[in-house]
Formats: sequence, structure tokens, C-alpha cells
Amino acid sequence: MGGFLLLSLYLYNGLWLDLGQGYLWNSAADQNQWEWYVSVTANSLLHGENPLSSGLQNAPLGVNMMANASMFGLAIPLAPITLTFGPTVTWAIVLTAGLAGTAAAWYWVFSRHLVRHRTGAALGGLFCGFAPPMISHGNAHPNFVVLFVLPFLFLKVVQIARGERPIRNGVHLGLLTAFQVVLGEEPLMIFALGFLVFVLAYFATRFREFPAMVKPLAKGLCVGIAVFLVLVAFPLWWQFFGPQSFQSLHHGPAGNDAAAMTRFATQSLAGDAKAAAEVSMNRTEENAFFGWPLIGLMVVLTIWLWREVVARSLAISMVVMAVLSLGVEIKAAQEDTGIPGPWKWLAHLPLLDSLLESRLAMAAIPAIGALLAIAVERVATVADTLPAPAEGQRAFPLRLLWLGVIGAVLLPIAPTPLVVKTRPSSPAFFTQGTWRTYVDPGGTVVPVPLVSTGESEPLHWQLDAGLGYSMPEGYFVGPSGPDDPRGRYGADPRPTSKLFEQVRKSGDIPPVNDTQRAEALRDLRYWNADVLVLIPRDNDNALRGTVDLLLRKPGQFVEGVWVWDVRAVTP
Repeated sequence: MGGFLLLSLYLYNGLWLDLGQGYLWNSAADQNQWEWYVSVTANSLLHGENPLSSGLQNAPLGVNMMANASMFGLAIPLAPITLTFGPTVTWAIVLTAGLAGTAAAWYWVFSRHLVRHRTGAALGGLFCGFAPPMISHGNAHPNFVVLFVLPFLFLKVVQIARGERPIRNGVHLGLLTAFQVVLGEEPLMIFALGFLVFVLAYFATRFREFPAMVKPLAKGLCVGIAVFLVLVAFPLWWQFFGPQSFQSLHHGPAGNDAAAMTRFATQSLAGDAKAAAEVSMNRTEENAFFGWPLIGLMVVLTIWLWREVVARSLAISMVVMAVLSLGVEIKAAQEDTGIPGPWKWLAHLPLLDSLLESRLAMAAIPAIGALLAIAVERVATVADTLPAPAEGQRAFPLRLLWLGVIGAVLLPIAPTPLVVKTRPSSPAFFTQGTWRTYVDPGGTVVPVPLVSTGESEPLHWQLDAGLGYSMPEGYFVGPSGPDDPRGRYGADPRPTSKLFEQVRKSGDIPPVNDTQRAEALRDLRYWNADVLVLIPRDNDNALRGTVDLLLRKPGQFVEGVWVWDVRAVTP
């Protein structure tokens, strides 16, 4: 377990060595977003406010924090660290402990309940914590890195089914499930699907065992559900029916390319960034990339261990979840095959319609880890039963050969340190508190352009300003509109926001007419805007010229930013 932690620290060494301005480069906008989540949660607790919602983004409507990846399960207990040392320290702790903790948790379960051979359990745990998809998400998505609860959910269900203290284990199951909900609901759903496939595969040949399990399962699950609902019924109600809630989040087709199964991830030792980019959404969503040597080994292990019911069930679960992750229509090396994927018949079911289907391949990770652990033990058993060599001859080096196979298979997908670069410093306008002279109580700061999925740096300015003001729009998940409960990333942009984004991309000052000026005035009043702020950046001259034309007054350069005080027209 100490080795797991050292490996995790090595992968994040660039972040730990620069906690002041270090930024995981491949996270794009997500580090700013998640640091905002934990800071807002800590700030809410400090001031005795409801942490389930926040008005600091998307003014005047706010954000449903429970419906976003706020990870209250860690954001709340780590709030003192966030308040004392800053959100980047919390970010580093969560990611580092997430990888190491996930590996340690699977090792613990494997070593005590699956195999007797600690080396096999350690190898399985290592893979579960540091598999290529885990490292990919380790750039940006802590909710897909902190998975140390899932092994114990698996264990508790198995113990209840065996009749081992169903009431007590039912309580534990309810507590653990509630904790996982406030760590990450999507990983829980993906894990549950994988576990369901495992159970169905197991009982397909061991159905006579099921009747004896019905009574303890009924007791344990009923107790677990009761405990679970007591703890999270209200937060879940807030998520699905509270302010700024939404019913589903459609991503569009997002299945894995079949070629992604055998290629190497960007952050793998044998990785090729260009080849990985061809068959993935981005570097934070490389959800397969197990590499062809491991795929080949899994085929061999599946055939070898097929007679063992647990190994067979694990293999079936691994294959089914990998196939489901191909999405509604299968692609191979960027080519449409025209073959519908099985996910087509599940994609529109409630809750499942919000899943990013390529992530379903992550359910294969614990199955692969378990198969590796079982295989190590079987090889060790065979090695122990080999006849002693004749005098003067050497014993057959089975263990050494197996070690070579494992090295050849896993070394190419071994992770490399994550890329860290220096984040730009926030302007003195925010860090020195100058913004306070421009913002009245209830007023907002409007960044130019506004915060969005591709423009998250203003979230960092807001943190450096002590969360003292609100901003319109933002980077979060919320409803598409007041009469449209479908989820979307960010707010439905208003006309002025669209205009700023157009100028940011083109670098040209558009002709501005009275209609656009009237729209800008309506938008500023809707946002309760007190001041517009523009930092020196690409195309800043075009953006500044556009704002000057809209407001019919020039901006003033104050403490590193251009500002337009609009309080006179937005009473």
C-alpha cells in the first residue's frame, strides 16, 4: 500500500512541487472548475449556508451543486484544508489519494477474499488503481479516480448473499452506498452494471445456489436501502427536483472506437498521443486503451480459467462491459461499421441516458485486476507442484517465465507522470481587492468573454478574490432553459454572451447597431451587472473595441485589466 502511494506521488510530482501555480495541463478547464466546487463548499460551511446550491455562478439563477461533480464526500471533510491551504492542495490530495486508495482497496479485498497469494492481489490492485483509463481521468475527474468504496460495496453484497451477518452488513452497505453517492454517482452506476453482469453470469450455471441467498439478501438489502435513504434522500431530491435541477444529460454518440481497446493511452509508457487522439474524445476520456498485449493475455486467461465459475463470470463481465462501451453504433479506426452496438437498446433508459457510454469500459478494470490476481495464484500453485529436477538439472523456471510475461504485458501501459504547467496569475484587480470599489451588494462581475466550458480562468479569479462576488453564466451542469429540463454544460448563453464569444474566435470587431446595444442593456440588467472585466489576452483589442461600441464609452485600464463600470445603467 505504501508502494501504491509512492507511485501516485511520483505521477503527481509536478503538481506537488508547485502547489501555488501548478495546473494539470490536460485537464483543460476542469481543474479550475473542481477547485471552484470545493472552495464554494468550504465557504458555504464556513458561513452556515446550504452547500447544495450556490449563487456564485450563473447569476441570478445559481447552480445546483448536488447535480454537479461537487464530491461532498471529500469536499466537506477536507474543507478545513481548503480554507487553510487553498483548493489546489485539496485537489492534489484527492487525486493522489484517489489512485493509491483505489489500488489499496482492491488489494485488500483481493488478498482476503479472492486469492491467498499476496503478490497476485498486489498486482490486481495495482492494475485497478493505475490502469490507463484511471490515469486519463486522473488529469481532470477526481470522481472517476476516487473509487476506493466500490470494492467494499462488492464485498458487502457477497457477504450478505452468503448469510454473513446480513443486518450488520446491510447497515454497512447502506453507509457505503450513501458515501459513494456523494463521491460520484456515475462511477457507482457503471460499477453496478458491471456487477449485475457478473451476477447473471455466475448464476447462469450456479442457479441452485440462489434460493438459499434470497432470505439474507432480502434482510440485508432492505436494511441497506433504509439506511441509504435516511442519509441521502433529501440530497437526491434536491439534485433531481431542487432549484436548477435537470432530468437528463445527453452527450450524443460517445462510444469507444473499437481500436481504442488495443491502442496505448497518451500517458502510458508506450503511448502515442496522436494515435490515442484519433480514437478518443480528449485526453481525459481515454476510457479503454488497455493495449494489445493485455487484450491478448485476457483472451488466454479466459480460455485457461473458463472452468472456474468466478473467473468465467469475471471474464464475461469484462467482455460485456467493453462491448457496451462501444456505444450505439460501432466504429473501428474511425470508420463507421454500420453495426449497431448493444448500448443502443439501453441508451434511452432513465439515468442510463446521462451516462457517457465510453466510460462503461472502466467496469472491465476490476475484472481484469481480479483475473490477473487469480492467474498469479494458479501459476504459483502449478510451480509448487512441479516435480523436483533430477540431480544436476535446474528446475523449470515457470515463475520467472510468468514474471516475464507479466512485465511484457503491463510495462507498455505503465503510467507516466502527468503534465503540469504554470497557471497564469490572477490580475491584481482581483487579488488586491480593487474589484470591491466597482461591485455593490447584489451586483455581479461580468468577464469578457463570459465563463463557459472553454473559458474557466475567471473561476480562478473569483477564488483569489475570496468568493466575494457572483458571475453570470459559467462552467457547470444545469437545465437547458426555464421550460427545458434537459441538462447542458453551462448556461443558455444570452445574445451579448454569444457576441463576445464570436469576437473571441474571429478577432474582428463586428458592426454594432442599436438593436445589439439594447440587447446588451437587457442582458446586463438581467445579470445585475456592476462591472465588465477584460484581461489582456488573444484578440483583446477586438473584444475591447466591441464593448466600447456596445456601451458607447471606453474601458479603463485598472490593476491589470480593462474595466467598464455599468452601475449607472443597471440600477
